[in-house]
Amino acid sequence: MVFTHDMAEWLSFNIDEDWLEENISWKDFGTGVRLGKLKREEKTSLVLYEAQSEVEVDAFMPHSHPGGECYVVLEGEVWDEDGTYPTGSIVWMDSESAHTPKTRGKTLILVLWPQGVKAA
Repeated sequence: MVFTHDMAEWLSFNIDEDWLEENISWKDFGTGVRLGKLKREEKTSLVLYEAQSEVEVDAFMPHSHPGGECYVVLEGEVWDEDGTYPTGSIVWMDSESAHTPKTRGKTLILVLWPQGVKAA
């Protein structure tokens, strides 16, 4: 089950691209997608995903989340089997949920994985 809510009307922020480049250690997957680790404690991770506008549609592999997943779309749009989530959306996916997300345009997502992620 997926819970989503559009917070765009009351959520306002600016993304400091220079700060991200200077302070985040990015892992580039070579598909137009990068992962920036913000914090990790045991199995829990807080990460940023950045997808360029020219990203391949299948850049994100099918995967599941043993402890669920929560993310905020900071820029761009994410879509998967359950719906479409524009900038300002907050999405919660239940434990053991699986999906294959895709993006439209340049996208930045703040993601919390309570128990990590595993390939489907």
